[in-house]
Amino acid sequence: CHCSTTLHCFSFFYLSTPKGNAYESVKVAIEAGYRHIDGALVYYNEHEVGQAIREKIADGTVKREDIFYCGKLWNTFHPPELVRPALEKTLKTLQMDYIDLYIVEMPTAFKPGDTFYPRDENGKYIYHDTDLCATWEALEACKDAGLVKSLGVSNFNKRQLELILNKPGLKHKPVSNQVECHPYFTQPKLLEYCRQKDIVIVGYSPLGTSRDASWVNLKCPPLLEDELLVSVAKKYNKTSAQVALRFNVQRGVVVIPKSFSPNRIKENFQIFDFSLTKDEMEAIETLNKNIRYVELLMWSDHPEYPFHDEY
Repeated sequence: CHCSTTLHCFSFFYLSTPKGNAYESVKVAIEAGYRHIDGALVYYNEHEVGQAIREKIADGTVKREDIFYCGKLWNTFHPPELVRPALEKTLKTLQMDYIDLYIVEMPTAFKPGDTFYPRDENGKYIYHDTDLCATWEALEACKDAGLVKSLGVSNFNKRQLELILNKPGLKHKPVSNQVECHPYFTQPKLLEYCRQKDIVIVGYSPLGTSRDASWVNLKCPPLLEDELLVSVAKKYNKTSAQVALRFNVQRGVVVIPKSFSPNRIKENFQIFDFSLTKDEMEAIETLNKNIRYVELLMWSDHPEYPFHDEY
């Protein structure tokens, strides 16, 4: 899949990781055929990701134009004057001249400063006035300057997308919206809205998530143990994870599974040698519970918290 020409591809998703994990995993992924790498300044590992990409370019495995790198603008960099410096920091850390996609990680602005998660003396998060249109205009200037090929957003609801799409003088529309998406949370209304607007949905947590109660909604049962996914997997001699990924890819959703296991990284890529039938697709769609694993409730009092809206 040539990610320089299309977003409909397979990719990698990284949260903050132990030293060396990202470096090794990205090399394994590129060797396995992955070309879309999903990163962020706040994952604290862009230096490792950049090193792995450079080494795979140097040894002839890929060219720079084969790699599709997505970076993210964090909440503390929303003021327009901070947008380009944030992107330039990512470029410097990766040691790249440009990235392929730069997205607003959350619609929720935090107080700018030295920390990514600013809190007051009572431990409460310190928010910042949000002007998504002003932030977007600063991103458009970065694209015009050649620092990034395409612009997108993440965790935006329909209202927030419309703020950007209806902005007077819009030069570059969002090409993608990265949101939670999997068989237990299929996002039918947001997916349809984005299709109409020619915005690609990139699905994070496509296999569900870890069971870490500090940030995951444990009311939602483990996705990969679902009886239907397990039985469909058995039919194709695949895993329930491969079926969950195939389901999203077949409905035009880009998937970004996170893994540090070389075997799982390779396994997650092996979903292009089978197809789900129409009946199977419809059956898996009925699994939708409309429950998020990733609710981010710690920020639910932010004026731009995106998940109060239906979609």
